[in-house]
Amino acid sequence: MHEIKTGCFLESPLWNEQVRVISVSHLGNKVKLETVGTATQNYQSIILTPEDLAKISVVQGLSLDFTGDALGHFLTIEAHRIRNAYQFDPLFAVSVSQVDPLPHQIEAVYHYILRNPRIRFLLADDPGAGKTIMAGLLIKELKYRGLVDRILILVPGHLKDQWKREMRDKFQEKLEEVNRATINASWGQNVWKEKNQVITSLDFARQDDVKESLREAQWDLVIVDEAHKLSAYRYGEKVKKT
Repeated sequence: MHEIKTGCFLESPLWNEQVRVISVSHLGNKVKLETVGTATQNYQSIILTPEDLAKISVVQGLSLDFTGDALGHFLTIEAHRIRNAYQFDPLFAVSVSQVDPLPHQIEAVYHYILRNPRIRFLLADDPGAGKTIMAGLLIKELKYRGLVDRILILVPGHLKDQWKREMRDKFQEKLEEVNRATINASWGQNVWKEKNQVITSLDFARQDDVKESLREAQWDLVIVDEAHKLSAYRYGEKVKKT
């Protein structure tokens, strides 16, 4: 057996993996080794008898041939970085979106909405205050945190194209529109269950046959634009809903 020195690599039934020697001490006819595993980096201190030493083989260290898939490795690291970036970047959705949010938008999304354990929030800013931007930031944050996958957005009919354009251009989010033509083209199927990011009009969703199929689908996040048009009030013994 070769002489065991600091820095050499060893293999033996005494260890579950190849180890690297970081310290060697002689104690009479015994040897004390301090090692770290080459795969797990686990530290171990062991005193070896002459019988144990006979079971040890000194091997050549790990060779680096640099023939691995560099691009694949880089993409894997990037995926892990992006997946966990929200834990270190307090405004992560802003960093990955094409927006320059105003202070009141930052405050609403990050200081109020995202701090709630259950997100049920009403944004009541004036028209033109950027509520669509706030909704986009919220969608990005919740998706990157792995909290939402299926999203339903209900808007007035004349705002569907604006929402789709804003989500695509500023947040790289594709919304699939569901309308009467979509329903008719998918006869016998529930299109609400087949699409994960859906936008539709309030007037279309309130139709009786549409409501029945919509009730069968489960959503992680529902956003309603112009929500002031939704109301329910009691008139005598009856409840009137708009």
